[in-house]
Formats: sequence, C-alpha cells, structure tokens
Amino acid sequence: MAQVEIYTKAFCPYCSRALRLLGEKGVTPSEYDVTMGGPKKAEMVERSGRMTMPQIFIDGAHIGGYDDMAALDRAGKLDALLTA
Repeated sequence: MAQVEIYTKAFCPYCSRALRLLGEKGVTPSEYDVTMGGPKKAEMVERSGRMTMPQIFIDGAHIGGYDDMAALDRAGKLDALLTA
C-alpha cells in the first residue's frame, strides 16, 4: 500500500470528502492538521506550492487537492496509485 499524506484544516468540507474517499479505498493517511498554521503549514506550502486545503501526497508525489484526487478516481487511476 502506498504512503498517503494529507494536510487538512478544521471545518473544511473538501478535507472531509478527501478523507472519506480515502477511507472508502481502505487507506488511512498520515493527516497533518494545519488549522493553526505553524511549521506543518509552511511544509505543505513548500511541498505543494499551494495554500488551499487539502493537499494530498501519494508516495511523496503531490497529486493536488480533493478535486484532483476525485478526478483521478473517476478516470480509474487512483487505485493504481494507492496500491503501488
């Protein structure tokens, strides 16, 4: 199973959707709550170049946010990334 990391914040509907989709796939990601900012938020911005939530990484590769991950799932490509 691939290593999945997700940066989230409280009350973020896209974060909830991303976590739900990953859960449906049987994946428990490493979740970093960056609601209050701090070093993990700075790390997220450095890694992704984005400020929006969530930001998702699979085996260290940035795949984007929830919409990007959902598009990969609709295209039938997400399962292959998660099982790599």
